Amino acid sequence: MRRGARPARKFLLLGCAAVLLAGCASMPDGGEVTSVDQSPRSEGESQVRVYGVPPQDGAQPTNIVRSFLDATTSDEADFRTATQYLAKSAKRTWRPFQATNVLQERPKAEPKTQPNREDANGYTVTLSGSQVATVDDSHAYTPEEKPYRRTIHLIKEGGQWRIDRLPNGLVLGLSDFQRIYRSVNKYYFASYHSESQEPKANRNALVADPVYLRQRIKPITASVEALLSGPTNWLNQVTTSAFPSGTRLAASDLALDDSNALRVKLSKQAVSTDTAQCKRMAAQLFFTVQDMTRASNVSEVELQDNSGNSLCELSQEQAERDFAPSPGTGRAAREYFIDADHKVVAMSDSATEPTPVRGPFGTGHTPLRSIAISRGEDTAAGVSSDGRSLYVAGMEDEVKRGEPLLTSSGPAKGADGGLTAPSWDGLGDLWIADGTAHGSRLLRMREGKGDPEEVAVPGLDGRRIKAIKVAADGIRIALLVEDKGRTTLQLGRVERGGSSAHPELSVQELRPIAPQLEDVVAASWAGGSRLVVVGRESGGVQQMQFMETDGSASNAETLPGVNGVKSVAASEDKTRPLIADATEGIVRLPPDANWKTVAKDGTAPVYPG
Repeated sequence: MRRGARPARKFLLLGCAAVLLAGCASMPDGGEVTSVDQSPRSEGESQVRVYGVPPQDGAQPTNIVRSFLDATTSDEADFRTATQYLAKSAKRTWRPFQATNVLQERPKAEPKTQPNREDANGYTVTLSGSQVATVDDSHAYTPEEKPYRRTIHLIKEGGQWRIDRLPNGLVLGLSDFQRIYRSVNKYYFASYHSESQEPKANRNALVADPVYLRQRIKPITASVEALLSGPTNWLNQVTTSAFPSGTRLAASDLALDDSNALRVKLSKQAVSTDTAQCKRMAAQLFFTVQDMTRASNVSEVELQDNSGNSLCELSQEQAERDFAPSPGTGRAAREYFIDADHKVVAMSDSATEPTPVRGPFGTGHTPLRSIAISRGEDTAAGVSSDGRSLYVAGMEDEVKRGEPLLTSSGPAKGADGGLTAPSWDGLGDLWIADGTAHGSRLLRMREGKGDPEEVAVPGLDGRRIKAIKVAADGIRIALLVEDKGRTTLQLGRVERGGSSAHPELSVQELRPIAPQLEDVVAASWAGGSRLVVVGRESGGVQQMQFMETDGSASNAETLPGVNGVKSVAASEDKTRPLIADATEGIVRLPPDANWKTVAKDGTAPVYPG
């Protein structure tokens, strides 16, 4: 609820409101009258609930299994209905949160042949389907396309069939998964290790760590508990939490109050922290809860000890001023591209005509094929039209272009050969990839002027890097990687070793971001854990969509189509328009609008970064 809005009306709900979804839910026939708050501050967020059906007397094994799977899709925190289908031994051992297997459709019992059979000790039902992803016990999502096949065993208990052996975890169809779970960003501080003592290293750079949480079961509490459990395995090496190890909630039910403030009681581990550390803890909590309660603006976070004594407070204004994710992004006022006269030009959202930038790249004297504007919008980096040379120059009058900062070491092969488009991180460093005769090498230039430092990419295995986009935090980097004619989007984790004087950088654990796309043309960061991606599925047409960094499809709005996109740029500020190089020229997509052409001729559109 926005501050200043009238309180939501209260409604009476008989028992629990329920919806019948694919025959898996029922309307309870008893229960007391309950008042349900429609406010977004309410933990449940919605008065609609889905409940499973208890087992029926005399139900056969296949029906027991089917009804059990239906019951696991309910909105019960403890799966109390689902456990009614289990034998006494299985009730003690089943761990529903150990993992969640996501299938394209609900699992099906294989035909009653050899896999499904009665034996001397009971009855076996074999389930099968097409798996698309896994969510582990830390709530991390991983795309995983493979056949799914598991068995469930039943025995007679009290004259009724009950499940005595089954895999731990849940198995859900994709539609059920999307209804029950939502993607939420936890936030942790970037850890730069060997470079952390340098003045430019930002100790307050927050990194988004996406997880999937049940959106109807105490969502605020669940998001805070997930935050306190620490980063997911993929980010654990390069992020840190301000919360002392072992910190837990001292109160189990959290909700925003009438002023949209959140009061959080913490265990004794958090009591001895100083004010600065406490504020950092509050910042992590603020942005995590803000992401979960997207319908509300959190006005304040207060951390308390177990007795309710205040440890520190952090207002919305302080959080956004001192700790906002995407360091160095600021509020970029303009978009940039290269016009038909080779000039680097800029446009504001409201402008109808682009204007040349100040400095040597605004003159058109240096033909460029790609550019990158520093996040402070005071320095530009450009790759020459032949892909051989990288130039860096200030965006001020009277500044000279100077000699190339870097020259490609490999042969330039057509429009994609030589150097990729450069990319700036929020620490002021410039990144670029250089095609060689044996693949590619990734390079970083500190503050955009130092000697190129090679960054190891052990998972590259000789494949060629066609494009790069480094995140503002400098911790994550998106790579377009070509392999046997197919281009995929990979996300890597930037690890820093060695010393400040002799850093050893590497990009570890490459993982696919849009595995369903056969060929990716372009990608750009579009938020803390979101990228906009242009590509096509096998045998399909080109499409543009938002993807999360864990490889799941973003729950953002669907994007309208545009023809022949060659490149795309997005801002970390989600209120800014997308810009793209398409068949119609340079086109722009404002929020809640359609694509509009802003220049009939032009290439390489970018935002700062």
